[in-house]
Amino acid sequence: MYSQGLIGADGRTGETEEFLAAFQARIDAEEKIEPTDAMPEVYRRTLVRQIGQHAHSEIVGMLPEGNWITRAPSLKRKAALLAKVQDEGGHGLYLYSAAETLGVTRDEMTEELLAGKAKYSSIFNYPTLTWADIGTIGWLVDGAAIMNQIPLCRCSFGPYARAMIRICKEESFHQRQGYEIMLTLCRGTEAQKAMAQDALDRWWWPSLMMFGPHDADSSHTEQSMTWKIKRFSNDELRQKFIDATVPQAEYLGLKVPDPEMRWDEALNGGTGGYRHSPIDWDEFWRVVKGEGLMNRDRIAARKKAWDDGAWVREAALAHAAKRAARKVAAE
Repeated sequence: MYSQGLIGADGRTGETEEFLAAFQARIDAEEKIEPTDAMPEVYRRTLVRQIGQHAHSEIVGMLPEGNWITRAPSLKRKAALLAKVQDEGGHGLYLYSAAETLGVTRDEMTEELLAGKAKYSSIFNYPTLTWADIGTIGWLVDGAAIMNQIPLCRCSFGPYARAMIRICKEESFHQRQGYEIMLTLCRGTEAQKAMAQDALDRWWWPSLMMFGPHDADSSHTEQSMTWKIKRFSNDELRQKFIDATVPQAEYLGLKVPDPEMRWDEALNGGTGGYRHSPIDWDEFWRVVKGEGLMNRDRIAARKKAWDDGAWVREAALAHAAKRAARKVAAE
């Protein structure tokens, strides 16, 4: 069981300055916080929000790609995509399990998602229009996810950090798989390369938005970095992603859809980096608030899956209860 600070009648935590200082000292010493350890209530709530959102993103993220399993251009592509979608489902289960160690149930997290109280990554509210979108999602979306998630392997909360080790290994494979699809298209016919360019044009900016708002506009980044839940800020990770991805696009013979994209020797402390145009944050917040092209479809699909699977969950619980009763009787 997790251990949290005392909650007073006014709803505020009764954590002392000494307790908070001792907790921060453990964080600064790079100790892992485990579910049975005492922790500030705000630390616990921050983790529940972040891990829950991450888990929801993995599950909802199965939908755009699952839409193409029956339409993949070959048996090889179909098998690879099916395996990838299965991986994403597994990632969601690892993460829900990590969140459950903090005293929240999977049912509660899912109910919050369906009620609109919990969020998932805005990137999954865009439609997959062509096969090139599957390659672009692997290359850009999973590439951005890796950039975000590798530092989480050193997250201060033990169960989250350990879950991320396997997830990152699989996401790395997904990114390579997506890039290989794009490489095949770019080395194919003119129409195939045009399809690849069109997909890049549509997914580039939403992929940059995946890292979240600018640091100055983020309400969580500073505290999460103090607690070492996060290791890098949103803007730092976004810049790393851009600097790694632009050369990849050039190798493919594709053009990043940003007329202001240019190399600037002054960025990254003088080591250089790519300077980009301003991001349309109005679009980001519009999608986050539920007004994206696929928001309603994604939640409707998730709700249908949850409702249709109720009998499976009930049967599993009944089976577990029956086994427990037999064990008690045998003893």
